[in-house]
Amino acid sequence: MEKIVQCSFQRYEKKYLLSLEQQRVLSDELQDFMKPDLYEKTTNCSIYYDTDNWELVRRSIEKPAYKEKLRVRSYGVSKSGQNVFLEIKKKYKDVVYKRRITMPCELSEQYLSGDLSLSPNSQIAREIEWFQKMHHSKPKVFIAYDRTSLVGKEDSNLRITFDQNIRWRDSSLDLRSGDFGYELLPDDYVLMEVKIPGTTPLWLAHLLSENQIRPASFSKYGTYYKDFVMGDRRKDIRTYA
Repeated sequence: MEKIVQCSFQRYEKKYLLSLEQQRVLSDELQDFMKPDLYEKTTNCSIYYDTDNWELVRRSIEKPAYKEKLRVRSYGVSKSGQNVFLEIKKKYKDVVYKRRITMPCELSEQYLSGDLSLSPNSQIAREIEWFQKMHHSKPKVFIAYDRTSLVGKEDSNLRITFDQNIRWRDSSLDLRSGDFGYELLPDDYVLMEVKIPGTTPLWLAHLLSENQIRPASFSKYGTYYKDFVMGDRRKDIRTYA
């Protein structure tokens, strides 16, 4: 296997549910402070892992001080031999910690099922293996969305993303199978995320206040579980396929 790449992030993440009109107005106003990220337009595809009884997502929606989840992510539809990201995402109080490694897509499920071992030199791989030893999690749902990413002109650590066409499926749980799925939110909603290493810049706080944009408690995986596993929205799903 090729060399493992490790990445770590620590930041605050704040989420906001916007209407299309709010996004249009805010995007215009952000042009003075933000610019397109290097990868401005992406389709993010993830497979979320959980236990047989959905222990991880159930714990997460109870809003504990500490929570964690495991997912495999690709940017665009993956191909055999192409690297994907295996991520552990943890949140303690308001701080988000994301730690991930890369490996070829076709090996990720073997690794997470315990059928493949990695070099002991990878600290993040050891964390993932410990997570799996504790939870024995399995692929549960595929979630994809189309993302627009902006980065601060003066502070490159400030990122703002807009996610649209959020969709899911609970079959064909392979990142090489396409990015089709059922809609998670109505077409006229946009999920905005502000990712910052510290406090929100004053200019951004003013823009949000002026446009009556307030933080929302929203999780893509949590919403899928509440609406389509525990709820009754399965009877009224509209597909993108």
